[in-house]
Amino acid sequence: MTRWTAVCALADLDPERGVTALVEGHQVAVFRLADDRVLAVQQKDPYSGANVLSRGIVGSAGDVATVTSPMYKQVWSLESGTCLDPGGKPAHDLVVFPARVDDGRVLVAAP
Repeated sequence: MTRWTAVCALADLDPERGVTALVEGHQVAVFRLADDRVLAVQQKDPYSGANVLSRGIVGSAGDVATVTSPMYKQVWSLESGTCLDPGGKPAHDLVVFPARVDDGRVLVAAP
């Protein structure tokens, strides 16, 4: 059974910005997209080791929503966690956390 954690109200999130939440002991970067979808990935940047991905730049690669690390500028899919641009280094994917909006609340589950 999936255990969902309420992290905030959807209205608390600015479109195309991230916030950090603690979900069952995991630091999670939660993003509200322009279309009001909510996606969540690990907060820790696997290249720098810093917990900074919620401060990354939200964008897209074609139809894929992305986040670019504020540290070394690697780019990941917010939907799959796949590293799209490892910046000349071996690719390290992100852990994706299930996220949804229910009655105006943002819910995230541990994977």
